[in-house]
Amino acid sequence: MVRGGKREGAGRKLGSGAYGEQTKVMRIPASRLDEVKMILQFPRKLMPEPGRTKVSDVFRALNNSYTPQPLYAAMVSAGMPLPADELSEGKIDLNEHLLKNPESSFFVRVSGDSMIDAGIHPGDLLIVDRSLRPTSGRVIIAVVNGELTVKRLFKQASKLFLMPENPNYPAIEITDDMTFMIWGVVTNVIHPL
Repeated sequence: MVRGGKREGAGRKLGSGAYGEQTKVMRIPASRLDEVKMILQFPRKLMPEPGRTKVSDVFRALNNSYTPQPLYAAMVSAGMPLPADELSEGKIDLNEHLLKNPESSFFVRVSGDSMIDAGIHPGDLLIVDRSLRPTSGRVIIAVVNGELTVKRLFKQASKLFLMPENPNYPAIEITDDMTFMIWGVVTNVIHPL
């Protein structure tokens, strides 16, 4: 009796998976598994539709980077100029201030303008923390019917809404016939001036 090897009719049928094509086995570091799943589940470039501000790219936070920069003791005046002090208070690492939970944080790039009144512009980079509770009033990254979007979460009685921050766009009511998942809470917005 022969054991092992290929057996007639065994295994998955060609084209029966989610992608409808042949698959290959690949070893992925456990720390990068979520990132690979995100990439496979959603296209890398998502074009905005009316009423949606979408995420165009997803990036993972580096946990081991350390780049301290000088921190000056003098406050910067937004009104009348003040005399400059050359005293440096020390060094500051922006990772410590922007990434409270590096292991559960990731970055997304925004396309679309439905969140412009919240200070979120097309091309901005958002810092998202998956460990934070998505409470009503917070800006979140959500998946709605397979598309990543950024909106303000709003709960009213038993209803759930994704609210734009631009009067030109309508609110999105989350209904039972939608696939919906919250990916995380936006903690910071980075955009050029």
